[in-house]
Amino acid sequence: GGPKATPGGPKAMPGGPKAMPGGPRPAGEDGGGVSGLLRRLARLEDSRQRAAELFRWLLAPLAPAEFLGRHWEREPLLLRRGDPDYYAGLFSTADFDAALRGGEVHFGTHLDVTSYAEGVRETHNPSGRALPAVVWDFYQNGCSLRLLCPQAFSPTVWHFLSILQEQFGSMAGANTYLTPPGTQGFAPHYDDIEAFVLQLEGKKHWRVYRPRTDAEVLPQFSSANLTQAELGEPVLETVLEPGDLLYFPRGFIHQGDCLPDAHSLHITVSSYQRNSWGDFLEKLLPAALQMALEEDVEYRRGLPMDYLRYMGVANSDTVNAQRTAFVEKVQSLIKKLVDYAPIDAAVDQRAKSFLHDCLPPVLTPSEKVQSVYGFPARWQDGGPRNVDILITKDTEVRLLRHGVIRLCNEEAGVMLYYTTENSRVYHKEEPKFLELDPEYTDSIEFLLSSYPNHVSVDNLPCETLEEKISLATLLFEKGVLTTKKPLIQV
Repeated sequence: GGPKATPGGPKAMPGGPKAMPGGPRPAGEDGGGVSGLLRRLARLEDSRQRAAELFRWLLAPLAPAEFLGRHWEREPLLLRRGDPDYYAGLFSTADFDAALRGGEVHFGTHLDVTSYAEGVRETHNPSGRALPAVVWDFYQNGCSLRLLCPQAFSPTVWHFLSILQEQFGSMAGANTYLTPPGTQGFAPHYDDIEAFVLQLEGKKHWRVYRPRTDAEVLPQFSSANLTQAELGEPVLETVLEPGDLLYFPRGFIHQGDCLPDAHSLHITVSSYQRNSWGDFLEKLLPAALQMALEEDVEYRRGLPMDYLRYMGVANSDTVNAQRTAFVEKVQSLIKKLVDYAPIDAAVDQRAKSFLHDCLPPVLTPSEKVQSVYGFPARWQDGGPRNVDILITKDTEVRLLRHGVIRLCNEEAGVMLYYTTENSRVYHKEEPKFLELDPEYTDSIEFLLSSYPNHVSVDNLPCETLEEKISLATLLFEKGVLTTKKPLIQV
């Protein structure tokens, strides 16, 4: 698999990114590691601020502005923190084992068993449930284990990603990789995501290579497996230890192998899959063309009867007035198309897709008490108790998160998409939405602009008090709204 890392520490290749110094972060009263971090973030009222602070922690000690200016979509970044407990509590081999024992992990769907030896990458997935005895036998025999959806099995990973996704405005996903000592699980390749490698346990030797051609810079799709002969010299070579972070943009080729004396467990946090300008234009341009066809007769006029005679590849070397006029006409129609482009509506459609991708929010204890998820309805003494949701004009409400909803004007009507009923497994559920009367649009926008402050139901800009209470009750029942105080004191 190539040369091993220089003994004694990381090796930064000439001209490549430099390692950033780091150190333990003060834990304070909430404790250290990820659990303490999440407790500190829970005290922030604004979900956007929580996301920004988590992003800052992920990159510390490098400032987010410097990362975005120098590294994002440009250059790899290595952060060596010298703090093996930095990611404590996020995920561990004990969590991996617990997921297997939970009985819900299946080969292929949730877990891949892989190996890479003598230039050959293989997948060894049996069918059915991933039983611990079978999985650990594979590992003992030198196979790597990739858990494809740790957020479905780990509440902490779910909580972590559900906050971070609001910073990116794009799905934040994760895979965990457990590799035995002295082995490599995957062939060199590049991915279609921005990758943050968080070393959780053990050590792993990494080599990162620049894109080989301009066409591989920020690619739309991941590569096939590559051979060592197809690679040049790495731009970065290092050994990651617990607490370290390695970032590389999509298109950068990478491979990781374990040293003989230690296993490796890392989690790769990813985002920005198919989130480019080109992907946005794929939504926008068909909508612009449809609008132009409806509103402008120039787009509906017929093509010249004889255009097939002078246009086409066979005529591409010909120079004449007819060809010139045809090309100029096409250019003018394309240029004019901008005037019909429903840019905001296309953004809303992208946001709608993002909300479908999102993990559902993780509620803090106080948020749960103030939401429908903590509502004390129950069966007691032969009948249901505390069932009625009694919202009044004086009830103070706010959105659960700023990024929990998106209002879209569609052909079928005004739709409010929301994330609170999403699954922790990617797209296991269909998109969740409510069809609203158009007169409720102002109230939704009012709730968005008021966040993170509470507002009384009476201040919602609906025509009647009945409509105000009806809308607030509906949104509360979907988990979208929380109240300043629990509706029923238990």
